[in-house]
Amino acid sequence: MCAIFGIIGTYESKKAKNALALLTHRGPDYCGIEEQEQLFFAHQRLSILDTHHRANQPLRYENVLVSFNGEIYNYKQLRDSLDFDFQTNGDAEVILALYLRYGEEFVKYLRGMFAIAIYDNGTLLLYRDRLGKKPVFYTQTKDAFLFASELKAIKPFLDRVKMNESAMLSYLTYLAPTSPLTFYEGVYKLAPSEYLIYDNGSFTVKRYFDLLDNEPNRITNETKAIERLEAKLRESIELRLSTTDVPVATLLSGGIDSATINYYAKASGHDLLSYSLGFSEYRKYDELDTAKESAALLGVRNKEVIATKERFIESFDAVFEALDEPLNDPAAIPLYILMEEIKKDGYKVVLSGEGSDELFLGYRQYFEYIELEKAKELYHANWLKKYFRAHFSMNREWEWYKRAFEKEVIFRCSSEKFTDMQKNILLRRNVRDGESMRYIQNYRDTFEASNHHDESIWFSYMDLNHFQSEHFLAKLDRISMAHSIESRTPFLDHEFASLVFSIDPMLRYKEGITKSLLKKIMQNKLNDTIIQRKKKGFSNPYMEYLIESGRISLIEEVNEQTGMFKKDILARYLETARKGTFKQHIWGLYVLSWWIKKELL
Repeated sequence: MCAIFGIIGTYESKKAKNALALLTHRGPDYCGIEEQEQLFFAHQRLSILDTHHRANQPLRYENVLVSFNGEIYNYKQLRDSLDFDFQTNGDAEVILALYLRYGEEFVKYLRGMFAIAIYDNGTLLLYRDRLGKKPVFYTQTKDAFLFASELKAIKPFLDRVKMNESAMLSYLTYLAPTSPLTFYEGVYKLAPSEYLIYDNGSFTVKRYFDLLDNEPNRITNETKAIERLEAKLRESIELRLSTTDVPVATLLSGGIDSATINYYAKASGHDLLSYSLGFSEYRKYDELDTAKESAALLGVRNKEVIATKERFIESFDAVFEALDEPLNDPAAIPLYILMEEIKKDGYKVVLSGEGSDELFLGYRQYFEYIELEKAKELYHANWLKKYFRAHFSMNREWEWYKRAFEKEVIFRCSSEKFTDMQKNILLRRNVRDGESMRYIQNYRDTFEASNHHDESIWFSYMDLNHFQSEHFLAKLDRISMAHSIESRTPFLDHEFASLVFSIDPMLRYKEGITKSLLKKIMQNKLNDTIIQRKKKGFSNPYMEYLIESGRISLIEEVNEQTGMFKKDILARYLETARKGTFKQHIWGLYVLSWWIKKELL
């Protein structure tokens, strides 16, 4: 795992090197720079595979340069198929050899997570992996085109920092800015499965992969589906355990996702240390008891990490600095504390369970949406539409029913937080009803043009393209890499995800049970205590600590200076948070206020 960074055009060497140094945490083991006239092409390396200096990047072959962040899990098979005089034992050189053979189409052969930069005789190619595990940010100024693994390395080249209003509005709705937006006006990010071609002063962005291209209903037999899924999942986990020259750790909660990963790791002969997190003052939130029980049932070693009130609050600023821009996920704080401990113990790689909920319908609300779709056909839908219009409620269920009776797209994303009506009431600006749909309309258009018609596939597709990639995976990447740790997510192997999309979607929800297919895969492997345990999620006492620390007042302080929110409505939201409702709404406003104060005031 590493950082990529580059400038095509006019640059100052010292300024470029200072910007690159801001990414040292992503790759503290080596810094490689290729400097030419009109070209600064660099790499910060975290040595995971082939730790010898010969594998340092950027790699060069004649006029071709490669800088690569990530891991290619099938690199050994690819290496054996290529007629190339390899000088290293790593995966970066395989990317180089593939490009020389297949050109820009080489990416279709890769299985892994990656952000790749290739410079070839004046043409720059940038790639982001299929499911968005690794980030790529870019901007074009009057003098140059710049790209980087994190926003902090691009910010020094902006004439001034100005907030992208569309990014802010999409953030309030979807917990993170939707692609290609970032909070910095003029700076963008590649979406999952996209690549960029820069040549002769202009660039184009294309897409090279889409989960909806998988043929639907190819597997309709449940037994066959379970057999195929189990084999592919086992393979995915083993690939992520074997493609490393450094020790690996895992995360362990009380749930089935982390238990599944730890089970297969143990079954394949890997004795990994697992980590679990608890809270000293608020034990009701942690999963230490269930994690301890799971560790005993699995026969794996487990280390408990305790987050105190002081440690939690002291981590706020460091977490927001690591994220670079607002991201509404309070779990970033405890994850930061957990990664801090994993780094102290000397680990560079950790396995995590992201993606299972989106692939196997692990959120209860998915099933509520499936039922709501039926409401579109109610005989009195027109009367109910008028009724809901006349009886507004701040609760999200009101919004869902309103959409159903107006025959709109009901499900927008599991990350949906502030609805357009809520934003219109809170913000000192007009927000039209349905406006937030424009940030994800391209995904809906793609779904409706595909051969997939079951709405549950839309749920998974939208959540994988935003809720996972720009929210959960953005958090995981920034927080783990802030501690020079590479996070690997076996459920988000693109071959595994593609297999799920080729299965009759009814097999996922016909019994009305969350993650029913995954539970059947693990039925004779995990103890029933783990399989039947109620989903808890990575809950934590963020609102209690925000209130107890007094930092919550920052929201009103910033609002006094910006006038962004209506005072009376903001006061109502703050009061509800103190009573235990709309908590993540307020956390999102706090994170936004923190960024505004730091960058704009």
